[in-house]
Amino acid sequence: MPSGNEQDPRAGGEPKRADDAWDAEERHETPTERLDRNWTELLQELRVVQTGVQLLTGFLLTLPFQQKFSQLSSGKQDIYLVTMVAAVAATCFLIAPVALHRTLFRQHARRVTVEVAHRLAVAGLVLFAAATVGVVLLIFQVVRSVPSGIIAAVGVLVVVIVLWLALPLYLRQSQRR
Repeated sequence: MPSGNEQDPRAGGEPKRADDAWDAEERHETPTERLDRNWTELLQELRVVQTGVQLLTGFLLTLPFQQKFSQLSSGKQDIYLVTMVAAVAATCFLIAPVALHRTLFRQHARRVTVEVAHRLAVAGLVLFAAATVGVVLLIFQVVRSVPSGIIAAVGVLVVVIVLWLALPLYLRQSQRR
């Protein structure tokens, strides 16, 4: 059992005890209830992102079986393969919390389940972002040109960074003020 003095990475280094106190006062929940809520929220988030990554992976799985796929340059096939690996890895990371939960079920390991599942979800999101950028790069290169593919991929990368990283970090920082 944690001592209560460990650092909470969400709170930017503030003691975890302050977070527990806030939850008790504002939400009237115990640390165990908070872990249960965190787990439920994480599962809801994973349901949303798993649909997207599974659709993208399914789409990518069909491409090599298209008649014109063999006509792609080796460079475009390399982009496809890297994108495919990123999509499959994202799928694995985003489904891993379920396997983790099944393995740790009834082991009184909710805290470690939530913490590890959180890290797996973040890694899965990074891989999903890479796969999304890769598929845009590939499609634009096939349909238009290499330069348009690079421009489109950089544009998507900027959107992902702004919406998935910069905006949440900005809002997190503004909440502290």
